[in-house]
Amino acid sequence: MRRALAALAVVSTAWASTVTGAHASALPPVKHVFVIVLENENYDASFGPGSKAPYLANTLTSMGQHLSQYYGIGHFSLDNYVAMVSGQAPNVQTQADCMIYTDFLPGVVGPDGQAIGQGCVYPKAVATVADQLTAKGLSWKGYLESMGSPCRHPDLNTQDTTQQAKVGDQYAARHNPFVYFHSIIDSPACVANDVPLERLPGDLATTSTTASLSVIVPDLCHDGHDSPCVDKQPGGLVSANAFLEQWVPKILGSAGYRDGGLLVVTFDEASNSDTTACCGEAPGPNSPMPGQQGPGGGRVGAVLVSPFIAPGGSNPTPYNHYSLLRSIEDLFGLEHLGMAGAAGLKAFGDDVFTNPPASTVVGPVPAPPPAPAPVATLPVTGASTLPVALGAALLLAAALAGRRVVRSSRGR
Repeated sequence: MRRALAALAVVSTAWASTVTGAHASALPPVKHVFVIVLENENYDASFGPGSKAPYLANTLTSMGQHLSQYYGIGHFSLDNYVAMVSGQAPNVQTQADCMIYTDFLPGVVGPDGQAIGQGCVYPKAVATVADQLTAKGLSWKGYLESMGSPCRHPDLNTQDTTQQAKVGDQYAARHNPFVYFHSIIDSPACVANDVPLERLPGDLATTSTTASLSVIVPDLCHDGHDSPCVDKQPGGLVSANAFLEQWVPKILGSAGYRDGGLLVVTFDEASNSDTTACCGEAPGPNSPMPGQQGPGGGRVGAVLVSPFIAPGGSNPTPYNHYSLLRSIEDLFGLEHLGMAGAAGLKAFGDDVFTNPPASTVVGPVPAPPPAPAPVATLPVTGASTLPVALGAALLLAAALAGRRVVRSSRGR
């Protein structure tokens, strides 16, 4: 009997180990992703000793995980923002930040989900993660500082007058990826969801008003782009750090964050001198060199904070903006858009989510064995009828008890 019970215990232990292994590789139940995008800093300046952004480099990294090998995908700014939400690779005009707000033409979608052509505003056939979330009944928001009015962008085929900051208006359309897609700007969703930053606190008040995905972009002073700023603020990492100190606690203290939140803080690109890339980044069909003088947008680093991430970790796994998009899509069960679907591209997994909830189960988890048929039973003295499988195990145990078991000379 003891041998039979031991055999059953081994089976039970193996079952438990299989379930535990499935849990370990599972994605946590993230419900709200917040992405803050800063501007134009090399990794060493942002995270190295003597960083002018100590809240970013020290405080936030102690609260979450530091991705030390996170990269932009191109130069200049706009191609990075476009990639984050659509997986579209750079073209010559997005690399130049679309000084003239033109349609992307001809715009036929080719291999790897890439629109073929040149231009700024992608045709309706080119989807974004915002479109994906809407189609699935989930929500998205873009929060842009100094935006003024929702869904603000130049008229088609006109000059983008937001390229240079002005006193009282430091909004940059090229840092607002959602206004570069006809699927968004031709829809009422743009005015409803692409809104000024000052609306964020009200939306954070409840989980129901907190979007599934929130993309938060400071203005040209507070994202670190300008230094000094037109209004005499210092700009650069000093002003970016102050922005984080003001807004990150609001996010981390919100109901939406506490209900399965993930905060990502990163930069669009490194300085133009760093054109390195990672992750097998391919150039796409519309520009041979995403970094203009090299293969990528340089090493920028990132910090991730979440209840599902153990604090104080550092992760050297290479990631880029396409990886971020792929990770967001995986968390919400969406298909991979454009370059986010590249073969071999790694998304955030258990190397990032190092503090998974005990209840997280993502398949395939083996089903428990079916209940035995009630009609197939064996009589056992001193007990009621038992299923055939258990009765057979008891008979085997009895047989084993009556003879010597010789171990194999090969060991266990």
